[in-house]
Amino acid sequence: MIEARHLRVLRAVATTGSFSAAGRELGCTQPAVSQQMKALEASVGTPLLIRTGREMRLTQAGQALVRHAAGILSGLTAAEEEVAAIAGLRAGRVRLVSFPSGSSTLVPTALAALRAAHPGTRVSLEEAEPPASVDLLRAGDCDVALAFRYERAAATEEWDDLVVRPLLTDRLVALVPERHRLARAESVAIGELAGEPWIAGCPRCRGQLVEVCEGAGFTPRIDFATDDYPAVVGLVSAGLGVAVLPQLAVESVRPRGARTVTLEPAVRREIVALTLPDLAQVPAVAATLEQLARASARQDTGRGPRQDSGQVQGQVPGQK
Repeated sequence: MIEARHLRVLRAVATTGSFSAAGRELGCTQPAVSQQMKALEASVGTPLLIRTGREMRLTQAGQALVRHAAGILSGLTAAEEEVAAIAGLRAGRVRLVSFPSGSSTLVPTALAALRAAHPGTRVSLEEAEPPASVDLLRAGDCDVALAFRYERAAATEEWDDLVVRPLLTDRLVALVPERHRLARAESVAIGELAGEPWIAGCPRCRGQLVEVCEGAGFTPRIDFATDDYPAVVGLVSAGLGVAVLPQLAVESVRPRGARTVTLEPAVRREIVALTLPDLAQVPAVAATLEQLARASARQDTGRGPRQDSGQVQGQVPGQK
């Protein structure tokens, strides 16, 4: 195998015409130059220099190698500079996948802070719900996946091969029309909504809704199902049913005509950022994880009661 340091010595010998002059140019001794030339000739399996007294001439193989050395060494220099830029966060790329309510709440704050701190780092964003987002990460199609899992499902999630960065705990809240009989209640047991028509969310949230309702002794009558949280809130606001949504999703859309009510017993989902162990060592990925954690801490701290009449209320503080 040809080593870059040997190519640098060969080029210096070709340029200066002697081992001594090459050593002076490179800052090493004449014997060191001679040793490296012997090692290079052993690597390529043919003589590269013809020594006649004090004169040094390149063989045909030596001339060919010197001709290619300039391009090889300049390419290595460019590669070293690019890697140094990435390591120093002067450059780099991160492919982020997030579920929609995370994209509209946590991601913008995190990416704005990342850009301010490291303007050379570029982040692309794609939306996908878990487990599809986790599959994209494992397949190498993204670098960071913002995902969630419900408390009861935590033991069944297979994340042992991933780096898991906990971000916040998101509590589910009941969403009812503002003129609903329970709109002014401080809290509601899900069983009190047993006879209501329901608007369900994404497939994973829909499954969680059915499981929670069945645990309370009834099967929800789902009249509408949509992955679009604004559509869920709009349908509730129009009086077409009730819903249970994560608070993070409610905070991303605040139309008039609906209210949130604390749901008892509490149902929570854990919001996390996932990456692969090797990717966690990449500076741009590590910086993205850190900014997501900071954005989540601000989101968590900023939650509290909202008393705006006629608007969706955020009454349930997140837990971390």
